[in-house]
Amino acid sequence: MKVFRKSLIAACLCAGVAAAQGAEYVIDGSGGGMHSSVTFRASHIGISALWGRFNDVSGTFSYDAKNPGAAKISVKIAPASIDTNLKERDTHLSSADYLDVAKFPDAGFVSTHIMDMGAGKLHVMGNFTLHGTTREISFEAVKTGEGETPFGDYRVGFEAEAKLNPKDYGINFADELRLILAIEGIRQ
Repeated sequence: MKVFRKSLIAACLCAGVAAAQGAEYVIDGSGGGMHSSVTFRASHIGISALWGRFNDVSGTFSYDAKNPGAAKISVKIAPASIDTNLKERDTHLSSADYLDVAKFPDAGFVSTHIMDMGAGKLHVMGNFTLHGTTREISFEAVKTGEGETPFGDYRVGFEAEAKLNPKDYGINFADELRLILAIEGIRQ
C-alpha cells in the first residue's frame, strides 16, 4: 500500500509540474506552413533602412494562458537563410565580413525568465546567441491570438521586437539592429 501511495503522490506531482509548465508548442517556421518570421531592420549608412529576414526559423515554447510567467522559449535561427531581396548582398552578409555563416551556422534565443505584465503582454529575458557570442537581452512580447484553427489544430501567436548592437556580437555592421519576431506555435 505504501508503494502504491508513493506512486500516486509521484504521479500527482508530475502532473502538477506538467500543468505548471503549460502546453508545449512547436514554432511554425521554415518548411510546411511558415507562419513565423524573424525580420530585421538596420540603418544603411545613416541614410535609409535595410530590411531583411531569416527564412529558417524553428523552435519550441511552452505556454499556459492562466500562468504566462511560467512560459519557456527556445528559438533557432539559421543565419545562412538571410534574405534581403538581393542575392549578392545576402552572399556578402553571409561571408566572413559579417555573419560568417560557415563558422557560425547557428543563432537563437533561449528564455531565462518571463514576467506576466497583464493584458497579453510579457516581459521576456534570456540569452541571444549570434556570431558565436551569447549576451543577455530582454524585450516585451504581446500575445496576438490563440485558438482552434481551420487546420484542425490549436495555435497561439506572439509578436516582439528586440534591439541589439551587432558590434556586441563581433559584427561590424550598423550600431543598432532591430529584430521583429512574429511567432506562431502549434500545440503538440
